[in-house]
Amino acid sequence: MKKLSPVIILICLFLPVSNAQAARPFTVHDMVAMERVSDAQPSPDGSKVVFTLKTMDLEANGSHTDLWLASTDGSGSRQLTTHSAGDFSPRWADDSTLYFLSTRSDSVQVWRLSLTGGEATQVTDLPLDVESLVVGPDASALYLGLKVFPDCEGSIPCTAERLEVEEARQTTGMIFDSILVRHWDSWKDGRRNHVVAVQLNDKGSMTGEAVDLMAGMDTDCPTIPWGGDGDYTVTPDGSTLVFTAKNADGAEEAWTTNWDLWAVPTDGSTTPKNLTTANKAWDTAPAFSPDGKTLAYLAMVRPDFEADRYRVMLMDLASGETRTLTENWDRSPRSVAWSPDGSMLYASADNVGNHSIFEINPKTGHVQALLAKSTNSSPHPLADGRLLFSRDSLTAPREIFVRPADGGDALQITHFNDERLSELEFGEYKQFSFIGAHGDQVWGYLIRPVGFEAGKKYPLAFLIHGGPQGSFDDHWHYRWNPQIYAAHGYAMVMIDFHGSTGYGQAFTDAIRGDWGGAPYEDLMKGLDDVLLRHPWIDSDRMAALGASYGGFMVNWIQGQTDRFAALVSHDGNLDEYMAYFDTEELWFPEWEHGGTPWENPEGYRKHSPVNHVADFKTPELVIHGALDYRVVDTQGLAMFNALQRMGVPSRLLYYPDENHWVLKPLNSIQWHEVVLDWIDRWTAEGE
Repeated sequence: MKKLSPVIILICLFLPVSNAQAARPFTVHDMVAMERVSDAQPSPDGSKVVFTLKTMDLEANGSHTDLWLASTDGSGSRQLTTHSAGDFSPRWADDSTLYFLSTRSDSVQVWRLSLTGGEATQVTDLPLDVESLVVGPDASALYLGLKVFPDCEGSIPCTAERLEVEEARQTTGMIFDSILVRHWDSWKDGRRNHVVAVQLNDKGSMTGEAVDLMAGMDTDCPTIPWGGDGDYTVTPDGSTLVFTAKNADGAEEAWTTNWDLWAVPTDGSTTPKNLTTANKAWDTAPAFSPDGKTLAYLAMVRPDFEADRYRVMLMDLASGETRTLTENWDRSPRSVAWSPDGSMLYASADNVGNHSIFEINPKTGHVQALLAKSTNSSPHPLADGRLLFSRDSLTAPREIFVRPADGGDALQITHFNDERLSELEFGEYKQFSFIGAHGDQVWGYLIRPVGFEAGKKYPLAFLIHGGPQGSFDDHWHYRWNPQIYAAHGYAMVMIDFHGSTGYGQAFTDAIRGDWGGAPYEDLMKGLDDVLLRHPWIDSDRMAALGASYGGFMVNWIQGQTDRFAALVSHDGNLDEYMAYFDTEELWFPEWEHGGTPWENPEGYRKHSPVNHVADFKTPELVIHGALDYRVVDTQGLAMFNALQRMGVPSRLLYYPDENHWVLKPLNSIQWHEVVLDWIDRWTAEGE
């Protein structure tokens, strides 16, 4: 890792963030009211884009989704669906026809909509919910994700019958012979995500039976929990499906990250063939070149590590030979997309506190950043050379943009939250850097309180991101939005400590075996730097808050320093040793802590907050969800017990219906009210 001279580098320009006529500070109610744009899909000719718009429904304590259409020249948007059911995952068949998923028939099925007029019509009537949707070339077939029992003969009808039998069973005991028994927020019942093929006639109606293209495979595609239709793709001639699925047997699934790419004829005539057996690490995100001769995909190189750097790979379909395109590019993209003429690839990746879009030459591997600042994602190259993408920032939720073919300023083509934003005032923010652990340059963001007045002292809210391989970048957050605290009168600081993404793989790797070491040092040095340079922050009125790894770090801070007036730990571990035996994705702690607890107990114990309970003294709010099977709720309960037994002022906020995140809008409002009340109490002047 490159060492820098001890010169602190600081970007001192505060960014303009709000309309001059802003009337009031931003609140959690404003955040919940924002309309959420997602899943933008340009039409084949590039003139239009269809997308999903989610609106929160407080009365139902949930959300509602509809389909919208916008012109890519920025001339306007219009709503396509208004049904009371949820409509989502729109996909183009041609320039005037869409397929999408909907709950209109009391289950999730595929529907069809013509933009030339008429009502949407139902295409599938399967006995199982459709989880994902890909439209094949020439719209002659659909490729759907369904949950099936892999040992079921006939797959779909057999699965439906078995589910009926299970529902009628009066006993409630669940029997398992192998892990995983539960994953993220649900218990396993033996079903797997499989891709099935549905043939269509020339009128777009389903013909024949759905064919399970993964029949008998005891594995998942789309993958769980992050997968979707980007996990599988079809050759341009429609002959072959390529998908990613874990190559594991039995319990090994819990401790391996060996996802492979598989190819299968779309008629299901043969069993899937493994294309990437040579790589024992993660292979994913397949994308065919327009001529069908080359498969681009992403690959890690280190087995059993979920945060290794993804390389862009190219596979020649005729020979099966592969080559690494981006070995010398020290960023980790999430997906790749071909330009319509096959001359260029596009990808997005975390990049020094931003999420940037890059152009990659498939012949030379040359990488160029096209859109570097803020959070830019989901690049879709259009036929005329323009680039459609989504953008958000610390002061604006996601909207859809188009970058001109010759470069220049991107055109915003959706404006769902402009009016709301014009009424709000946000804290001004800047990115800064300092010299942290190992002599490395470390980056962060500082946000001024809304209505900042020179000469006045302000309390500080210090947010710590999860992962730990993550980033608190220039991004609109719906769960940990720092602007809510800035609007509440707090200075905000977020540090991308060692382990964070977007600063090179060596920086990300540095956290392994050092969870409480360099990251803690970065956080404290970054905080010291901010306090030195901004004396208007009151160092006696500071609160630290974090979730997941950030929750662990808050618990670690609890036993290391008393410099904070209050702490908030959401879904954080107290005991890393016992947490291994509670969780489900065992590859994660085995990599992070250097083996299993019986092989390397010190790797788990040396940075475990439970070792420092005797030093606990800072008032702490503990939050946990019962459905969190990654960081299990017993860890939160244990932390609360320890605080209470030590006589430390503490409070527990427990959600029996939430997982690793708080997703229900009313619960989100309550969460913010409880958190703000807690830190207000302990950071008030005179405390």
